[in-house]
Amino acid sequence: MTEIRHIVFDIGKVLIHYDPNLPFSRIIPDPAERADFFARVCTHDWNIEQDRGRNWADAEALLIAEFPKKEAHIRAFRKHWAEMVPHAYEDSVSIMTGLIDSGRDVTMLTNFAADTFAEARKMYPFLNLPRGVTVSGEVGLIKPDVAIYERHAVDFGLSPEHSVFIDDSLANVEGARAAGWQAVHFTGAEKLKADLQGLGVSA
Repeated sequence: MTEIRHIVFDIGKVLIHYDPNLPFSRIIPDPAERADFFARVCTHDWNIEQDRGRNWADAEALLIAEFPKKEAHIRAFRKHWAEMVPHAYEDSVSIMTGLIDSGRDVTMLTNFAADTFAEARKMYPFLNLPRGVTVSGEVGLIKPDVAIYERHAVDFGLSPEHSVFIDDSLANVEGARAAGWQAVHFTGAEKLKADLQGLGVSA
């Protein structure tokens, strides 16, 4: 078994909850209208470009030009972002902090807009505990592109074969494996403990 020396956590849906429906269930109460808004207007593909580094002013202007009648709703996405991340997953956070306290090398690798990540750090101080973090919006790369895993490994001096990445997205898990890392698919804290133990890491 290859020794695990570096443990790398994703953040959204691993350490903190994320759900755009939380504010938008109030902003657009009708479920069908809200689903259409996310499918056609503020889509996942649109939002991921902010994670890649596009600023919100440009992102909003792009959509408002195409959907002028939806301007208020488009601007509401960034305005009410904090409501989309209402709580931490305390059991996952406990695993991470326990690993840090036991002397394990822990870093984070996340798809996150630079400005909203700065807010998240203020909301959730435990995000400051790992040795460091690669934020997609700051480096202009996103998961699951192999380049962002390679960038993280270089920046933090990780040996890929001795690194394990934890992410809720199977695509991102596969991206890590393509970069030569070990990786586990996060579906809950208890499974994460078991997966880490299977790799020789007590959590």
